[in-house]
Amino acid sequence: MSIQIVSLGNHYNGLYDTEKTSVVGLYLRYILRSQDINESHPVFKVYQASLRSEDRVGIVAYECLDLDTFSCDLQSSLATLAGADIVVLNFGVENRPLFLEIKNNFAPLLKQIFSHRQSVPIIVLATGHRDSPSCTCPMCTSDRAMTVSSLEGLQLAKDIGLGATYLELLSFNSFYLKNNLYYFRELLEYYIMQTMKNKSSETREKKKNKVIRIQPPKLEQPVTMPVLKDEPSRYNTDIRKLLDQCHCVDVHFCTADLNPICGAHRVVLCSVSYGFMLLFDLIPAKEIHEFNLQETVRTYLSVYQEPTVSMNNTPVRVIVKDVHFHKCLPDILHFIYSGASQWQLLEHDLKEKLKDDEEADYVSHIVQSLLNKPGTDSHSGTPLSLSESIGFFFNNTSLADVVFQVQDTKIPAHRSVLAARCDVMAAMFSGSYMETNCALIPVHGISKDTFLNFLEYIYTDTVCPASIPEAMSLMICSEMYQVSRLQHICEGCITTQLQSMTSRELASTSLNVVSLLQKAKVMYETQPAK
Repeated sequence: MSIQIVSLGNHYNGLYDTEKTSVVGLYLRYILRSQDINESHPVFKVYQASLRSEDRVGIVAYECLDLDTFSCDLQSSLATLAGADIVVLNFGVENRPLFLEIKNNFAPLLKQIFSHRQSVPIIVLATGHRDSPSCTCPMCTSDRAMTVSSLEGLQLAKDIGLGATYLELLSFNSFYLKNNLYYFRELLEYYIMQTMKNKSSETREKKKNKVIRIQPPKLEQPVTMPVLKDEPSRYNTDIRKLLDQCHCVDVHFCTADLNPICGAHRVVLCSVSYGFMLLFDLIPAKEIHEFNLQETVRTYLSVYQEPTVSMNNTPVRVIVKDVHFHKCLPDILHFIYSGASQWQLLEHDLKEKLKDDEEADYVSHIVQSLLNKPGTDSHSGTPLSLSESIGFFFNNTSLADVVFQVQDTKIPAHRSVLAARCDVMAAMFSGSYMETNCALIPVHGISKDTFLNFLEYIYTDTVCPASIPEAMSLMICSEMYQVSRLQHICEGCITTQLQSMTSRELASTSLNVVSLLQKAKVMYETQPAK
């Protein structure tokens, strides 16, 4: 037994899609792995496949992507459509001309053809994204006027009648393809199995006058929302990776004869050491009351004075005056970028490098003097937290080498921290982009408060949205910059706040649940960070 499916239209949405295709075609190619494709038909592209079930079901699908070609061989097209067991009408929410053509020409045709076969399922399928209704700029208002609303799609299904079902899915790009095909697969295969049962029943019982109407599937609603798993922090790993990959280096350590040793980042060095803050003139010497720290900086380090004025973001050169210190400098930097707390590991590495315990103790003493904050002991107290120390530079002009223009506000930032914590920022600052050497970067489509919350997470690894709308805005920003852990934090915040609200409280808010479900992709299982 075989089931005949006719698919009319496509989900092409203009600039956002590269080619015309239909969901039925994607389903047959990706899910059923259909290889037997006949393209010799003058109107339809013909697919043949088998549905894997207890009784193997053959599927013959006729796909007409361009409705203008339907009338090329009208008699053959009408015969194919009349023989369909399932009909799928495709259109993109941003393709209003195609929607109007289906509504004005094909909806009446379907009502006429299937007026005596009401058991034929008809699926009205809309795909694509709509602009947020919150934006009132002329461009977004004009775009929304050209899109097809959910109410118009539902009304089209009602106008067709015959038990037509309306389904709306997101764009079929690489990100949403798997989930969208899963939802469509469940619905289509339900209708296929029900149609096969009805065909068998009609054959056995010969009930020609009995109308068998296929009811839409009844989907069970979850009792409680799923518990989201926490994604572990990658903060320390991100900072260590910054040193290994040498992104946005603004310090070059050199020997006395200016031979380079390795690169580093001022914001990380200054976050763990008053000695480096003193070296880079971040704090005046008069504010450091301990003579040992000033003497250590003067004795072992100095900033090379370039003969000419350097350009913006040009790394400064720091001369390391002690031969043992510059020999161990890579190990010392790894110690600093790991939070400057693993002293025993540093001492072990120094002894392995120098092969002399006295020299290793000498270098260790230099590091202790550099990293020791005034009035404290390097080996006492709680281990230094990188997120807390680097967080001091959040929204701080000290050492800032880039400024973001968000609405009417300028927000200072540090390329090295952004590149370490966000792969999109790392690519933006290291590739052939306008932002690579630009000191002022405009940010569009994000509010000032949302971008500040985003940067706060980048610097401190913590964020706490105060409301569901704030969490939704921050989640959209995290998706834009591909910061997955922040996205999961926002999803958890939305879930927690929704679970704590009673139905009366939820009804009294202005939350659009459909919009919320479209934007918040709740992750049932989160993969561990790589």
